[in-house]
Amino acid sequence: MKPSPFQYHVPLTVDDAVTILNNVAPDDGHILAGGQSLVPTMAYRMANPAHLVDINRVAGVDSVGVDNGHLSIGCLVRHAAFETPVIDGPIGDLLPKVCHHIAHYPIRRRGTFCGSLAHADPASEWCLVATTLNAIIELRSVRGTRMVAADDFFEGMMSTARAENEMLVSVRLPLMKETERFGFFEFSRRAGDFGLTMVLAVYELAGGSIVNPRIGLGGVEDRPSRNAAAEQILAGSAPSDAVFVAAAEAASASVEPMEDIHAPASYRRHLVKAGVLSALRQTVQ
Repeated sequence: MKPSPFQYHVPLTVDDAVTILNNVAPDDGHILAGGQSLVPTMAYRMANPAHLVDINRVAGVDSVGVDNGHLSIGCLVRHAAFETPVIDGPIGDLLPKVCHHIAHYPIRRRGTFCGSLAHADPASEWCLVATTLNAIIELRSVRGTRMVAADDFFEGMMSTARAENEMLVSVRLPLMKETERFGFFEFSRRAGDFGLTMVLAVYELAGGSIVNPRIGLGGVEDRPSRNAAAEQILAGSAPSDAVFVAAAEAASASVEPMEDIHAPASYRRHLVKAGVLSALRQTVQ
């Protein structure tokens, strides 16, 4: 099948893109960046936007850089940019580990980090990273710019706090300390498939004890989330397998997993336990 007819707009600046989006959003206008989610749904006519605002020629939004203690990622930065470290330190090591789980190489070459956040699929690896690391998302409209914390940005299944006339311009990930450790787990039935469960475990080790633990879960509920039950067990404890097992069991018991054609809730609950334990064990390897 082919997409329904639409009007095609090619802005060259962020201001132009935001102005056009403001005008066409009420008529089902959409931003087009990587298009790896939008274009297939248009081909099947599951989505029928009347306007596409293609931002691929917009200048100044295709770079990654350090800014005031954050890694700033522009809205045209592709997944593939993170296949190798973009910066020294723990976050530079974390992003490639996550990136290689995203779909397949051709998709990583075209899809964008910020586009994943705007799409807000519960099984998105970058949505999980943003939530776990307390990212800040920059939204721009004709009214100006607002910064939204990841916790407030994701509202449900493919639902966010972004207004229809707002453009997601960048995301800012806090830089990780040298004393922070991480582990990442993802389970999918085949390489490149959407993950049924993902876990990102991050904590700082200070004086032999776990400080500021963050256990992020993706693909389990209708949005990525931190797991307070597991974090409470980890905080102040020395890293040990017994503590990790207890945290994994607490995480599994506290979630309310989705149930769909891919997996029953009981299976996802089992994967949460296995995933949290695996991610935490990686932190001491």
